[in-house]
Amino acid sequence: MTCILLEPGTRVSHAAVVLAARSGTLLVWTGEAGVRLYASGQPGGARSDKLLYQAKLALDDTARLKVVRRMFAMRFQEQAPDRRSVNQLRGLEGARVRALYSLLAKQYKVPWKGRKYDPKDWESGDLPNRCISAATACLYGVCEAGILAAGYAPAIGFLHTGKPQSFVYDIADLFKFETVVPVAFRVAAGKPVNPDQAVRLACRDMFRKTKLLQRIIPTIEEVLAAGEIAPPEIEGVVTPAIQEKEGIGDDGHRG
Repeated sequence: MTCILLEPGTRVSHAAVVLAARSGTLLVWTGEAGVRLYASGQPGGARSDKLLYQAKLALDDTARLKVVRRMFAMRFQEQAPDRRSVNQLRGLEGARVRALYSLLAKQYKVPWKGRKYDPKDWESGDLPNRCISAATACLYGVCEAGILAAGYAPAIGFLHTGKPQSFVYDIADLFKFETVVPVAFRVAAGKPVNPDQAVRLACRDMFRKTKLLQRIIPTIEEVLAAGEIAPPEIEGVVTPAIQEKEGIGDDGHRG
């Protein structure tokens, strides 16, 4: 699967979009370096096998727990405690995350009163929290682009559930404290006049330098493989092909 990020200033012709759809290339309209995701074309090359695989893992309690345990191990570099449910592991993660925030705040000498913010009132948060919110929004954009490019659904999560971006939050958490949270504290330490813009530009540069998008899809595959369920073999999967097949409907029907 090929994914092309269409960043601000990009112009694309109708013919180019048609060719991308026929060849299984995903077009994603994003902010610079994927810091925002605004829209996408044909997710996952119109494949159903990845979606069914993801759903099967999420609906199987045993497989789901295995996936969550792998996420825990990747995030904290230690195995999750035995005989813990998903909810219990969620609680353990929360305690470790709070400790990581405090550690980074001390490292960058930023006053820290805890992670407190109101998504509906941006100005209500203090500077560090505003920077972290802006940074995580950037990470969500590039992670969602990777999830779509790999052919999966952003809404079908494992640790997070019930939200349109549940799987985005799952995957973003695996990278958050090695990427955007340190950036947020570094920017907050400089006390910028416009923290949202400063964080967005810093994340943009970091994403390009570290080639983060290239790491996301292999990480997704590794995490899901922990569920130990073989991907289903589905007939009729739409595979990349330049030649357009004869359709079964009108000109607007993707054959």
